[in-house]
Amino acid sequence: MRDLGIYIHVPFCGKKCGYCDFYSVKWTRQTAMDYTAAVLRNIRHYADRSRSAATVYFGGGTPSMLSTEQLGSILDEIRSCFIFDENAEVTLEANPCTLNSEKLSELRSIGINRLSVGVQSMIDAELKILGRVHSAGRAEQAVLDAHKAGFDNISCDLMIALPDQKPESLRYSIERLTELPIQHISAYILKTEEGTPFDCEEIRSRLPDEDRTAELYFEMVRLLEERDFMQYEVSNFAKKGFESRHNCRYWKCEDYLGIGPAAHSCYDGKRFAVERDIAGFISGVTQQVTVTDENPCGFEESAMLRLRLKDGLRLCDTGVQRADLERKLPPLIKDGYAETDGERIWLTPKGFLMSNSVIEYLVF
Repeated sequence: MRDLGIYIHVPFCGKKCGYCDFYSVKWTRQTAMDYTAAVLRNIRHYADRSRSAATVYFGGGTPSMLSTEQLGSILDEIRSCFIFDENAEVTLEANPCTLNSEKLSELRSIGINRLSVGVQSMIDAELKILGRVHSAGRAEQAVLDAHKAGFDNISCDLMIALPDQKPESLRYSIERLTELPIQHISAYILKTEEGTPFDCEEIRSRLPDEDRTAELYFEMVRLLEERDFMQYEVSNFAKKGFESRHNCRYWKCEDYLGIGPAAHSCYDGKRFAVERDIAGFISGVTQQVTVTDENPCGFEESAMLRLRLKDGLRLCDTGVQRADLERKLPPLIKDGYAETDGERIWLTPKGFLMSNSVIEYLVF
């Protein structure tokens, strides 16, 4: 039996953050109802009882804006249309302001067993700059409530290289976060995405330069690993055994099916993407997709994705490209970007920071 991950893109947000270029729209009760009905139709369209759903991931947007009943109906449809792994990892992304003790208990009851909480910072002034609607105290309370409700697999998002950020403030956020009952941290360097409100000189002029960004990144890696959050991917850190199984599917070129406007898939030998159009998604009998790759997961793509992981790339999987890789490797090792044990190649934190350039040189 072939397993797969299922990704549900929930495109609702209460407020669009100035740095975000993910597809999202304003929530209304009717739109959420119509969206949920469309998700259910599409799950039925892809139904395959020979496939096992090993992971389910509700991303967005702010998936926790859906009601527990709506989320539960989606999970029930997945259980009906696929073999549902009894140990499936079921993740919900959530804004701290959408969580309370009652809802968290309800989420546990429908089968959500992993939370990804959009904290970003534990300093109120930084949250204000980012346009987040929660406070550091509210984020902390959401995590404590989730733990009390029985969640033992909680991830928090952290953003670094914020406008005017100093190492001291990053250290404070990490110290407060790692004191909480969490097992995973996704840590992202702030990027000014084209067309977003942050894509302006006022913000760019306040961002750390490359040297300061590197200083912040290396300090973050050091502090997190001191606290047993080990780096297993460019932007992800986890206590042992709590790596995101769903996200690892992406980096290992394993099958995943995306449903919802702007969702992407690598499924049955093709990569395809859904239009960024909630009206079209709701009105269509099935979601309209564009095939982006007829033959995904060839050597170059697989190697590029594998090198995002701390486990790296096994040389025995590289075939005729092995000699070329081994020829290019020595200067990367000498300069501290990569390491090898003769069987695998992996990037160091310095290599991860420059991963796009390092991987391009090594693989292409």
